[in-house]
Amino acid sequence: MAQKTLDDLFYETLKDIYYAERKILKTLPKMARGAQDPKLKAAFEKHKEETEGQIERLQQVFEIIGKRPRAKTCPAIDGIIEEGEEIMEDFKGAPALDAGLLAAAQAVEHYEISRYGTLSAWAKQLGLKDAAKLLDETLAEESKTDDALSKLAETAVNAAAGEKKAA
Repeated sequence: MAQKTLDDLFYETLKDIYYAERKILKTLPKMARGAQDPKLKAAFEKHKEETEGQIERLQQVFEIIGKRPRAKTCPAIDGIIEEGEEIMEDFKGAPALDAGLLAAAQAVEHYEISRYGTLSAWAKQLGLKDAAKLLDETLAEESKTDDALSKLAETAVNAAAGEKKAA
């Protein structure tokens, strides 16, 4: 059996995040529809547009390494998205819904930040400068989105979650 290399690990992780981004792209419209706060809804819609660009960049990375874009099921992102769907069901109409949706969105962001940071470091190690540049671009977007979500939580959503609705 041949030894697995960093090239192999890079490719497998690339397939993983490709699956994750495509799954996220399908989920963001549901989250936007479920959100009660207009700013949170807008944040989800903006992230959907960014995700489309991130998928295009991933396709370019596949091209750089001479592989056809392929997705590999990512149980981690499936679990994070499943948690978000549970929150939408369990807290529908509740004051805490948006705080839960925002927390689920940040779990997604943190997963993406972890993956893109790792892939970028590996691309640099492998001498894939163009791939690293694309991955770093996405990493910067994901970090910016996470920061924006944190600010939204701190300035509006978490406070609204603490309010009691009239019976």
